[in-house]
Amino acid sequence: MSKWVCSICGYVYDERKEGVPFKDLPESWVCPLCGAPKSAFRPEQAAGEPESAEKKKPVRKKVQTEGTGTHGMKQLSAGELSAVCSNLARGCEKQYKDREALLFRQLADFFASETPVVPDAGQEELIRLVHRDLEEGYPALRAGAQEAGDRGTQRICVWGEKVTAILDALLARYAREGEGFLTNTDVWVCTVCGFLYVGDTPPALCPVCKVPAWKFEKTEGRGQQ
Repeated sequence: MSKWVCSICGYVYDERKEGVPFKDLPESWVCPLCGAPKSAFRPEQAAGEPESAEKKKPVRKKVQTEGTGTHGMKQLSAGELSAVCSNLARGCEKQYKDREALLFRQLADFFASETPVVPDAGQEELIRLVHRDLEEGYPALRAGAQEAGDRGTQRICVWGEKVTAILDALLARYAREGEGFLTNTDVWVCTVCGFLYVGDTPPALCPVCKVPAWKFEKTEGRGQQ
């Protein structure tokens, strides 16, 4: 009997306590805390066991520099600026800087209004971009942060990668089940880290950043707005 750990929230599935081997759980089984799929679980690492070389040394892929200036700086699009300002607003809210948060939200709204419609913004393209972030973006960012000794960026990777991983799992489930996946349930988003949760009520604590349930907001479908 062994233990399996959710790579997103840290929930431990103990085969001895549960009485069912992890491999015998149905593929539709999800983490009872964060809703991550069975594929997000990894065998618990024994105490003192060294990390694998793959985990210790993430591959740093070459960053695409197309459209950058002489100093390797890329000009952000209106949509990217909107996302940056939105994240800065959330950071200010967490630090109780309400005035600064309001200003960043206003900037985010302005840049969002200037963002052109993306012609191929379908489900398949979204899944492709999420996969690219998980397979290339975060490993490159983490490696660069480790090389530079930037602990702040390393912490960003911890939260961001988990939030992106659950988004990837939800998109895959939606692709399999269609609209039925969201029938008679709600979608909640953590206003601090962006974690998405599908259920009647939000989790008592965010599985990623550990803020209480009242920090979650319920999203509304197009027909409910």
